[in-house]
Parts: sequence; C-alpha cells; structure tokens
Amino acid sequence: MAQTEVLLTKEPIPQTVQPCELPPKVYEVACNTGAHTSSGLATAGFRTAKYLVDEWFQNCYARYHQAFADRDHSEQQRHGSRQLVAETEALARRTQQDSTRKVGERLQDIHCWKSELQHEVEELAAETELLLAQKRRLERALDATAMPFSIATDNLQCRERRQHPDLVRDRVEVELLKEAELIRNVQELLKRTILQAVNQIRLNRELKETCEMDWSDKVEAYNIDETCARYSNESTQVQFHPHSAKFEESASTPETWAKFTQEDLLRAERERLGSANLRTLIDAILRDTSEDLRLQCDAVNLAFGQRCEELEDALHKLQNHLRKTLREITDQEHQVAELKQAIKGKEAPLRVAQTRLYQRSHRPNVELCRDTAQFRLLSEVEELNMSLAVLREKLGEAEQALRNLEDTRLSLEKDIAVKTNSLFIDRQKCMTHRAHYPTILQLAGYQ
Repeated sequence: MAQTEVLLTKEPIPQTVQPCELPPKVYEVACNTGAHTSSGLATAGFRTAKYLVDEWFQNCYARYHQAFADRDHSEQQRHGSRQLVAETEALARRTQQDSTRKVGERLQDIHCWKSELQHEVEELAAETELLLAQKRRLERALDATAMPFSIATDNLQCRERRQHPDLVRDRVEVELLKEAELIRNVQELLKRTILQAVNQIRLNRELKETCEMDWSDKVEAYNIDETCARYSNESTQVQFHPHSAKFEESASTPETWAKFTQEDLLRAERERLGSANLRTLIDAILRDTSEDLRLQCDAVNLAFGQRCEELEDALHKLQNHLRKTLREITDQEHQVAELKQAIKGKEAPLRVAQTRLYQRSHRPNVELCRDTAQFRLLSEVEELNMSLAVLREKLGEAEQALRNLEDTRLSLEKDIAVKTNSLFIDRQKCMTHRAHYPTILQLAGYQ
C-alpha cells in the first residue's frame, strides 16, 4: 500500500478523471464436458459473479486517485476563493472610496451652484425692492401732477371769464397752455414708465421664483447626496434596492445640469441689470420732469406777475384819465352854462335893437330916413345875431364835447371795471391758487 501511495504521488491523475467503476462481472458457467470435469460439481456455487484481484486493486487505485483529485481541486478552489475574496473586497473598497469621493465632488458642485443661486435670489429680491420703491415714487409723482394740472386748467377757465377787451391771448395764456400740455405729456410718460416698471418687477419675480425652485431642488439634492456620502458598510439604514442600478430616462447629464443653472443665473443677472438700468432711468425721468414742471410753473408765475403789473399800470392810468375827465366834464358843464348864460344875455339887447328898428319903421313919410341911427341899429342887430350864432355854435360844440366826455367817462369806468376784474382773476384767483403748486420734491415722488 505504501508503494502504491508513492506511485500515486509521483503521477497525479488529472482533475478530469471520472471515478472508475468496476468492470462488468464475468460469469463463468461450469461445464461438464471436458477432460477435467471431475470436481466441477463440488465448486460450482463459489465461482459465479466474483471480481478478480486485479479488478479489486484497480478499484482501490481509482478511489485513491479520485480522493486525491477532489482534495487538490478543493485546495485550488479554496485558494482561488480566498484570492477572489481579497480582490473583490479591495475592489469594493476602492470603488466605494471612489464613489464617496465622487459624491463629495458632486456635493461641492451643488454647493457652489446653490450658493450662486442663493446670492442671485438675494440680489434679485433687493433689486426688486428698490424697483418697487421707484415704482412708488412714480405713482406719487403721478398723483402729484394732478394738482398742477387742476391749477392750470382752473387758471385757463378763470381767465375765460375776463371781459372784452381784456379777453386776449396774452403771454400768460400761452404759458398756461404750455404748462397744461407739459403736464399731460409728463403724466403719459409716468404712466408708461410705471407700466414698464410693473413688467420689470414681474420678470424679476419670475426669475427669482425660477432661481428659488432651482435652489430648492439643489438643496434637496445636496441633502440627499450628503446623506449618501455619510453611508458606510456599518450604517444601519442601508438595504438592498435591486432595481435602483439603472439610469432614469429623464435624467440629465452634467453638461445639461450645469447649463440649466447657468442659463437661469444669466437670465436673472440680465434682468437684474435691466432693472438697475430702469431705476437709473426712473431717477432721470423724475428729476427732469420735476425740474421741467417747476421751470414752467416759474415761467407762468413770471408771466402772471408781468401781466398783473401791466394791468395795474393800465388801471392806474385809466383812473388818472377818469379823474381828469371828470374834472374836464365839470369844467365843460360850467362852460356850457356860461355859454347858455351868454346867449341868454344877448337876447335882451337883441330885443331892444329889434324893437327900436320895429318902432322906427313906423316913422311917417320922409321921417322914415336911413340915418346913422338906423344903420347903427341894423349893424347892432347883425352883430348880435352873429354873436348869437357863434355862441350857439360854441354851445353845440361844448355840449358835444360834454357828451364825448361822458362817453369817455363811461368807457373809462367800464375799462377800469374790466381791468379790475382781470386783475382780480389773475392775482386773487389764479395766483392765489398757484400758491398750492407742489414742490419739486413732491413732483419727484419723494413725498
């Protein structure tokens, strides 16, 4: 047996050798025919279905070889298993470390974009608040223009109540029309600017909401990846998820993921810059419109002041002329009375002279003589008639002059009343109302 084991050790049987089986039994039936069949009947029962010695040794050798092959194969399998276990454990450890590192890098990327989004959201919120303040300034400025427009239209309506000949298109009316037109243009400009600010605020809020949604998604993804990064082989929360090892059809790529956030940030930055430019434009509009309105208000006030001075000067001159006219009327009335008295005073001498001539015309015969007395009486009557004619002519002229003076007095009094009314409208009505004109700060929307 020892020699057999040595031989087996020197020549190992390949692993592919199958277990040997015994050869088929040989059945030898005793035959009674032959020369040596004298003892066949005695051993007939011991010679059937028996293995040969060689077959027995062959079977043993086959068992030895099979056992050795199985042990060798098992040893090789154990060695390979240990090596595979070590390799897979190292591979799993390296893979897990690499995955953890990748998740950490992803966390850094998410944190970077999340910080950018948060900063942009804060910037958009601050910019929107500033733009809302500018919008409120625009609305206050628009409300403030209602008072100047009411003042201008009221001044124009009041001045329509002026009487002829003061109902003229003077410089005050021209400036008032310019002021009303300027206020209407300013109101239209402010309304358009308010609408533009409202649209910009809507865009800012939409972009802010978009960035907030992206930021919220990244916060959720960051929390998920942070939880994943903390998992280890000793974690108790881990479990099998066989169907999770596949890509979702709707999953994005790192390029599209970064591009999506970058586009949101670019659009948000673009709208934020547009909002800042709009705020600068609103500042310039409010500054220019308030200055224009105040300059036009000063021009109207200056025109009113000059017009009131002109009216006062004309009123003083008219009153002076009225006083002189009244004095002249008085003097002319005295003159008319004197002329009437003079005419009346010539009537008595005329009656005397005419009576003398009439009486002398009754002289008889030759006594009816054209003597010197007769000629003198005739010349006296002629002189008296001429004097009366001249006096009556002067009386007519004096009475006409008196009537003219009365007409002039009436005209002066009417013109004084018109000028007084115009001065009252311009100074008491219009300029008093214009004292409530808004300040430049109110027109700029600060109050």
